[in-house]
Amino acid sequence: MADPTLAGVNFIAAYGQAQAQQAAAIQQQTGYLLQARNTLAVSEVNATFSQQHANIQAGRTLKRAEIDAMNYQIAGNTLLKNMRAVNASVRARAAASGISFGEGSAAAIQQQNIANTMFDVGITDLSALTARIMGFEDASAMMQSTEIQNIVNQFSAKQQTGQYNLAASAARSTGGLMATQTLVRGGIDAYKVGSGDAPKTAKANSPVTPGFTI
Repeated sequence: MADPTLAGVNFIAAYGQAQAQQAAAIQQQTGYLLQARNTLAVSEVNATFSQQHANIQAGRTLKRAEIDAMNYQIAGNTLLKNMRAVNASVRARAAASGISFGEGSAAAIQQQNIANTMFDVGITDLSALTARIMGFEDASAMMQSTEIQNIVNQFSAKQQTGQYNLAASAARSTGGLMATQTLVRGGIDAYKVGSGDAPKTAKANSPVTPGFTI
């Protein structure tokens, strides 16, 4: 026997279930999309901070190298100052002894002092140049390493973002298919009930007359 009221109730229940499935799918899709956006945003923020930190460290490295170079230059100037003082002392002693400071042992002492000092000054100049070069190379390597690492991190973040986007699309599609299936199944069941094609079951308290079936 057809029951339009029960058919309507069944269809409304199926429609509500389908809407709930669609809502759950949209919620899951939104969650994946938020994860994708957050992953990309965090990678960009980390890249910015890493670059800023590298800039600061590179600046400190260059400054330290410049200070080291200046110290070597000061040391070289000190050597030259000491050389002039020693040679002046040698000349003064030679003059006090009545010896020509441009000849003999006095001249030899001054020449040896100049040779030794210029050798040491050459080393300090080379050390100053080396400090500047090494500082520049260290700073450049630091900046390059940070840049490469940022590129790798952002590429990885974009890949992960793509996976979240695919998951969001799949969640929405799956939810839509499940909702459609639920709605179609509910419509078919409602049609069967409304048209009287639904399976009949015997009532628990109905009397059974021999020779007749209910």
